[in-house]
Amino acid sequence: MLGLHVSTMNVAAVDPSNLLIQLEGILESDPFIDEVGFIHPTQFAFLSEDVPSSTSLSPVADGSLLEDDTIKSEPAVCNSSNTCFWHHEHKLGISTLVLAQLYRAAKDAFMDSHRQCRMLSSSQCKKDEKLDEIASVCSTSFLNIAEIEVMRHSKALLLLSSDFGTAWNFRKLIVSKKQLFPMFMDELLLSALVLSYSPKSERAWSHRRWVIKMIAGKSANLPEIVERESELVKKIVENSKMNYRAWNHRCWLVSYMSDSQVLLELHSSRDWAALHVADNSCFHFRAEELDWDAMLIRLYVGRESLWLHRRFLSLIWMKHLAVDGQSNMFVKDELKLFQSCTIIPDNEYGEYQAQTTFSATYITWLAKQMPESFGVVLKESSQFEALKLLLDQAEKSFLWDSLNASTQQ
Repeated sequence: MLGLHVSTMNVAAVDPSNLLIQLEGILESDPFIDEVGFIHPTQFAFLSEDVPSSTSLSPVADGSLLEDDTIKSEPAVCNSSNTCFWHHEHKLGISTLVLAQLYRAAKDAFMDSHRQCRMLSSSQCKKDEKLDEIASVCSTSFLNIAEIEVMRHSKALLLLSSDFGTAWNFRKLIVSKKQLFPMFMDELLLSALVLSYSPKSERAWSHRRWVIKMIAGKSANLPEIVERESELVKKIVENSKMNYRAWNHRCWLVSYMSDSQVLLELHSSRDWAALHVADNSCFHFRAEELDWDAMLIRLYVGRESLWLHRRFLSLIWMKHLAVDGQSNMFVKDELKLFQSCTIIPDNEYGEYQAQTTFSATYITWLAKQMPESFGVVLKESSQFEALKLLLDQAEKSFLWDSLNASTQQ
């Protein structure tokens, strides 16, 4: 059962190894901590006031949580200047005053256990044939203990330094050796905890992909795991703007989704993107919908991310979707969009001026991509001179020169 845990001590006098022992004790007492934060000491007193009832959660087979019961926890009175840890309802706060000491202690402990584990593993491989049964059992037992220490210390270390590659890699080595489903689920819990404070950690996202690859084809729970994975991305991108790594992870998940899950992803991400039009990372997730993008361009004036996304969509269309007879329609539609975006209403100069510049640079880019079709039609249209004027006004006449060069070849 989990209640409020507040640790106070004289920070200046404490042994860093004792700090590490205390942190690892908290992590072991609550394996389902889902959020960690680094807190200034003055904030601990506020966290401890009016603490609500805490809910105890128990693990189920697929690694998720179920509610058990509710436990009353009394607010703790603490000296905020001496507080090191705050733990309540699966949330963990660590004082910023002890981070440096705690990191050094965790790193030293991990590296010591890492060396011990490598030494025992190497020794076991060299002497395996010569050892009798009792000695072999003892050697295996010592190695298991060393691996447990590596897992314990690496967990604490990664919460303090999310991109410590050696710690992530050695966890992979041990987990892949054991091939135990609960250990794979623990890795998902740990990486999610790391992402709660470092949402753009490439190491943490990469570790999650490794776990899913390892359990793919071995677990009947994979569809549910993938669904929860997508929900995690949604939660993270709401609080971490322009998070390309999160959206890239969501793109990668598509290969493990059913057809119905993919359709649901497209629908939900479309709704999200319409509410976050400045978040360019979201648009990397989508590979379609020229009409939808045009609608957003007209609705949200002067947003460069929408024009950049249109370039991506146009490239996909030209490479994979264009067939004879459709190019003319595509050219007409893009010129029509360009014309509509060059109209500047009275008293709306700022955003609409940006819109005209983005549309002009997009049309110039498109003409260079399709010089034999789009470029020719553009030069013959009444908008050709208007384009030159817009580029001159935006001090981008060099684009006009390069456009002329490409269409004359």
